[in-house]
Formats: sequence, structure tokens, C-alpha cells
Amino acid sequence: MTFDNNHYLLSGNVDPLQLVEKYGSPLYVYDTAIIERQYKRMASAFDVPDLKINYACKANTNINILQFLQKQGAGLDAVSVQEVELGLRAGYRPDTIMYTPNSVDIAEVSEVIKKGVRINIDNISMLEQLGHEHPEVPVGIRINPHIMAGGNTKISTGHIDSKFGISIHQLPHILKVVEATGIKIEGLHMHTGSDILDANSFLLAADILLNTTVHFPDLDYVDYGSGFKVPYKKDDIETDIEEVGARISERFNQFIKDYGKTVSLIFEPGKFLVSEAGYFLMKVNVVKPTPSTVFLGVDSGLNHMIRPMFYNSYHRIENISRPSGKPRIYSVVGYICETDTFGDNRKIAEAMEGDILCLFNAGAYAFAMSSNYNSRFRPAEVMVYHGKPHLIRKRETLDDILRNQVELSFDKEEVRV
Repeated sequence: MTFDNNHYLLSGNVDPLQLVEKYGSPLYVYDTAIIERQYKRMASAFDVPDLKINYACKANTNINILQFLQKQGAGLDAVSVQEVELGLRAGYRPDTIMYTPNSVDIAEVSEVIKKGVRINIDNISMLEQLGHEHPEVPVGIRINPHIMAGGNTKISTGHIDSKFGISIHQLPHILKVVEATGIKIEGLHMHTGSDILDANSFLLAADILLNTTVHFPDLDYVDYGSGFKVPYKKDDIETDIEEVGARISERFNQFIKDYGKTVSLIFEPGKFLVSEAGYFLMKVNVVKPTPSTVFLGVDSGLNHMIRPMFYNSYHRIENISRPSGKPRIYSVVGYICETDTFGDNRKIAEAMEGDILCLFNAGAYAFAMSSNYNSRFRPAEVMVYHGKPHLIRKRETLDDILRNQVELSFDKEEVRV
């Protein structure tokens, strides 16, 4: 979103305030021009024979986002059978979908196998079960390199106490299972966490994974996951994807030469592709001064956008109704019967009831983690594509909340105890 002539505008000069007038608030808006920019930036950062970018769709599973990225050339990273099914519905070929679950049972994995997608296994028990029940199905192994990386402990997934992956120290056990069952290992995978700032931490873990390849002579891919940081504030630090790309490419090309065959290099970006493309528009319901704080109470809450409360994540907030107003200090809070603070003590242009606030970086892990808590409806979603807005999800109604509830008739004898 750009600021021009005292107005915030999306690509194609789409006015977000007009979107609120048409579709109501709160409202999620996604600008595909930014998604395309991020995809092309990542694709051009790496110089290897076979690069695959699989969108981590848990970040945002709206089928239009999935379809748009598929048209850009992306594959799909899925963590559930339902995400696999969404990917197939969106037009992804089964061989372009990578399924990397955690703590699922053999029944779900067997169901996914029937769909023909690729699979990464992250525990030895499941590797043994698959080796016995489906030895003909090649799989990848998710390795935990024991590297602490990520913005905080909730999004760090490669450390020693993480539930994700098989410990690098359990490699001998992995090799015994492979030998005993005859299962083919076609890939190695890792994911150390999200919001990685230090390229060296990522590269260290990547090197650990490459050193492991000597035990697996028939690999088709090495999957480095993702976790690259995007900016959340003006002039914020972000992962230098170009530096990472240059350094990884040099190391990976040498690996291919030593390994003796071309192996695909896979990344699984989610936030990197869609976070900056998303904007969450909220209306100021009340301006509430207290002895120590002035609250802006908005028509949303943790039911729509839980990241600031769950991850303590920072999201820039601007008053886009009167962006050049005198700066004031506010705490922006929601309408849920919990403490749902979007931002404490923020400098925001002076706001009045009815103004529209924009919360930035709302494209990833935002609507995807929303709920109907307090029986509130989830908001509508709009996509700006080729400079024109399109409704891609309707606002919910009470029928949506009641849809799967089964009402009893308490006046009938058969339901009485």
C-alpha cells in the first residue's frame, strides 16, 4: 500500500476506504501485485539447476491465493490432508504438492498416499509404519538439525526440544529402519523456524542437511523449508534473500557436483510470499480515555487476528481515514471479552469514531487462524488482481455459525434422560 497525495492506495490506485464502503468492515484485503513481486524476488535469488518454490499454504488457504500462486509457478507445502485436498482443488498437480504433517496417524498418511502427492515424515514411528505398510512409496525425512532460529520460541522449530522432525542424532536409527523395511528415501527436509534474521544460522542448518545426504544415495530433493523474515515496521530488518540465495546456491551447486546427480532444491515460503500483501481494515467503534491510556476500540478482536496476542507480534497500524492528522498515542483494542490488544501505546494520527484503521502484514497467519469466538462472524476477504478488487470470501452470517450444529427437540420424550 502506497501513500500518495494524502491517501493510502493499493495497486491500480484502488482506495481501501472505498472497499470498506462496498464490502463493510472489518475486511481483509490482499494485493496480488505484492505476492507476485515476492515470488519473483525469491525465484531470482537462487541460481541452481532445479529450484522449486512450494507455497506454505497454512499461511493463507483462500483458494484464490492458492490458484494465483499456482499460476506463478509455485508448488504447494501442505501439513494436513485437507490442505492437500484444497491444493488439488486449486489445480496443483499431485507431484507438485509436498505433505509434511506432524503428529498425525497412519490413516491420514495412507489417505494422502492415495492422492499421489509427495510426503515428508518427521518421526521414526511413522517411518516404521510406512515401511511395513507402504514400502513401495518413496518418502522424505524431516530432520531436526538442533539449530535455534526464529523470532521467538513459538515459531522456532529446529531446536532440541522441538516436536518437529527427527533428531539428527537419531540418524543411525533412521538408517536401521530404512535397511529393515526397504523403504526408499527420496528427500531430506528441515525447517528451523520463522522470522530468521541471521543468515548464518540458516546456512549452518542447511550445511548439516547436506552433510547428511552421504547416507542416502538416491535423493531427488533437498527441502530447506523457509522462515525468512519480512519487514513489519518502517525501515525494519528483513532477511536478505539475495545474500542467502547467493550463498546457498554456491554451496548447493558444489553439493550437486559432489553428489553426482541433479537434485531439486526446494523452499517452502509462506509469510515471505503473502504477509506484506495483506491488509486488515477495522473501524473505530469507540475512543475511550482512561486515567493512563486512550483506547481505540475497534470492530474486531483476537477472533479475527490473533497474532499480536498469540505471538506478541508487532503489526504497524495507521489511521487511513485521516492519515495526516496530528499524531496521538493510543492503545488499539478489540471488542472480544478478553484482553485483545492489537497495539500498545502506538503513535497514530488522531482518530475519531468511524475512522478506518489499517493493520499491515495481515496476509499470513491472520484469517487462517481466525475463529467465531464470542459468536462473532468472520470477515469478508477481497483480492486486488490486475488493479481491480474482487470479493473472494463472503462475510459470515448466523447461518454459518449454526450450520453444523444439531438442535435437539427438548419437548419430545425421546431426548429426555
